[in-house]
Amino acid sequence: MAESVSTTSPTLLHLAAIGDSAAWDRLVALYGPLVFCWSNKQGLSEADSADVMQEVFTSVARNLERFEQRESASFRGWLWVVTRNQLVDYFRRKSRSIDAAGGSDAWHRLAEHAESLPDDPDDFTEARHLNALHRRGLELVQSEFEQRTWAIFQRVVIDEVSTSDAATEFGITANSVRQAKSRVLRRLRDVLGEG
Repeated sequence: MAESVSTTSPTLLHLAAIGDSAAWDRLVALYGPLVFCWSNKQGLSEADSADVMQEVFTSVARNLERFEQRESASFRGWLWVVTRNQLVDYFRRKSRSIDAAGGSDAWHRLAEHAESLPDDPDDFTEARHLNALHRRGLELVQSEFEQRTWAIFQRVVIDEVSTSDAATEFGITANSVRQAKSRVLRRLRDVLGEG
């Protein structure tokens, strides 16, 4: 299979923004678990986390085209802001509609807490959840690369073999190893909306 050329191929975000259902499914499969984790980390049940996740992706669907027009914005950062806003809305709705244990003041405090969450999703996201996101992204892009390029990338990034050792192993220059690694990482950033 030919190497990916991300400068000419439409990005996953662009395809989802223009209504490509397969791209939308991949986007939700890629980021849904992270949104669910963010919601669940706020103490929501699995069912409520799933509801918030649905609201987040409804909002993303309505606004993805506008996000796509921004330059140098991280999709994960934008998705975090959308999620944080949906969490605030969730807690506000609860404070109005449920007479919870501790009274509605407890729900107001939870809404205020959600409003005060950090702006950077990395300040709120555990490394294992980011690693899982990157694994899902790599699964999406693997088929776009020749087997040899993928094997080089895997040895250097996943197996943490040094560039010089990988070059010797594959009978290529260290620069060729760095180029293979760079192509895959660039495509991963593109798919994740961080390129």
